[in-house]
Amino acid sequence: MESIWTRETALPRFPSLRGDLRTDVLVIGGGLAGLLCAHRLTELGVENVLVEAGVLCGGVTKNTTAKITSQHGLIYGKLLRRLGAERAGMYLEASQAALGEYRRLCAGMDCGFEERDAFVYARDSWDKLEREMRALEALDFPAELTEAVPLPFPTAGAVKFPRQAQFNPLRFAAALVKGLRVYEHTPVLELAPGTAVTPEGKIRAEGIIVCTHFPFLNKHGSYFLKMYQSRSYVLALENAPDVGGMYVDEAEDGLSFRNAGELLLLGGGGRRTGKKGGGWQELKRSAARYYPASRERARWAAQDCMTLDGAPYIGPYSARTRGLYVATGFNKWGMTSSMVSAMILGDLLTGRENPWAPAFSPSRTVLRPQLAVNAAGAALNLLTPTRPRCPHMGCALKWNPQERTWDCPCHGSRFTEEGRLIDNPATGDLKRCGPKRE
Repeated sequence: MESIWTRETALPRFPSLRGDLRTDVLVIGGGLAGLLCAHRLTELGVENVLVEAGVLCGGVTKNTTAKITSQHGLIYGKLLRRLGAERAGMYLEASQAALGEYRRLCAGMDCGFEERDAFVYARDSWDKLEREMRALEALDFPAELTEAVPLPFPTAGAVKFPRQAQFNPLRFAAALVKGLRVYEHTPVLELAPGTAVTPEGKIRAEGIIVCTHFPFLNKHGSYFLKMYQSRSYVLALENAPDVGGMYVDEAEDGLSFRNAGELLLLGGGGRRTGKKGGGWQELKRSAARYYPASRERARWAAQDCMTLDGAPYIGPYSARTRGLYVATGFNKWGMTSSMVSAMILGDLLTGRENPWAPAFSPSRTVLRPQLAVNAAGAALNLLTPTRPRCPHMGCALKWNPQERTWDCPCHGSRFTEEGRLIDNPATGDLKRCGPKRE
């Protein structure tokens, strides 16, 4: 299981850190969010170091579908209700500014950047599309409502965002990392005020940014209650048409489409991590039905942190952690949110006022219905008397037969059949993984 980006691009490798060092800002996590934060700080003249527990872009970034867009489902009507007009507008402005920053950076890179219109389609509800258009009109954004959707099944129509973009994320990362101070195979074992402990030394910094996908420090911020993780699946198909844009269903269990060169990337089959879902089998059935002449060239899966209200958490890690910042909860839109993180955190760490920061504050209200769902699910799973247990907070792991992994339904940690850690927030392997599964 390997994405087309991994097959096409080899990133440079970096040494592990041996000994102590001091820097102005430490960035923890070498996915695209961490790389963009380090790059932004470098542009602002701030000394920084980035450490990665594994290798650069070895987690979610290599498995993205790499859409750069402000259109994150039919989200703006929801944001207006949940956050209010001012903060919903901040979210939209920040996302559009992120798209502009990608245009600026990619202009000097060979990373496959190309403008494409983005669409959210509905299979059977024109009313949902009209409600989203009214929200976008209230936010003064020039979206369009269209009935012409070139997909292989009937739709009610779609909301169109013009001039969005897509690219090759690893080619972009390979160009972005030039000139950055990076250490791979350097996990952070412990955080204290102004200090990060690694296996072979300590890093002292005035500011620390946690870009580890799911934050690993449990005693602050309550991220284990404020988020859950969701898996989604992709097939890369040859001998399939160019759909002429980027498409995503407004329904959570729908299909997404974008082209990458001569391949069509068909996404879907998603589920909450640790729960049952369609996965690649569902996508294969869709490919056989809608594109019977197509052939599978690659398949892969991604994992995303989902927040209580649909907006990421970007800013101070908590109200009581001075000098510690976080970027997480990208809700399946990690390319745009990674850039938003770099812009906001770059300003906060240089004492500048950022106009969008309030909409993404990790300290905003947690009084959302999803909080009760997350808490109840975790409590029920903690009481489940089965093994193996997740070393993060002790939840019972579930066997995933499609991917042959042990998955945590509480917070999304994943492990190989032998117990090796794949996805955080757990920070170590399983000590016991139980009997082999067939």
